[in-house]
Amino acid sequence: MLVADLMKLKNARVPTVRMSETVEMAATLLNRERIGAVVVKDACGSEGVTVVGIFSERDVVRAVAERGAAALRLTVGDLMSRNMISCQMADTVDHVRALMDEHHVRHLPVLEEHQLVGVLSIRDVLSHDVRRASTFAAPLSTSAGAGVLPI
Repeated sequence: MLVADLMKLKNARVPTVRMSETVEMAATLLNRERIGAVVVKDACGSEGVTVVGIFSERDVVRAVAERGAAALRLTVGDLMSRNMISCQMADTVDHVRALMDEHHVRHLPVLEEHQLVGVLSIRDVLSHDVRRASTFAAPLSTSAGAGVLPI
């Protein structure tokens, strides 16, 4: 299965924040949208508004642990991950899973021609795995004698 197939199952709306927003505002957005990360976009000279990083719950927790409540007044740009790992619509789900594992991330922006088209989370990948496993197991549970083990 491809990333494009998973993206068809998701809400097309992708919440984003700007680098200049406060950590408090970004944390409020994460909570309100019930998401674990948000893509950071900003104006970049002649390129216009572009993806510049990703900001996650981990960033909030780490900042508050290190700086206390003062961390909420920092900007997203102060804490976001700039070395962003991303994927494309033509990538396989197996490739996405490997990227997440290798880079220890739970959210991957999906980019096409440098434009943000969505975000895949580890939850999306796990849901795909569960669906695939259940469709594989379904014929086994409906076959004659299912549930009866030989002695």
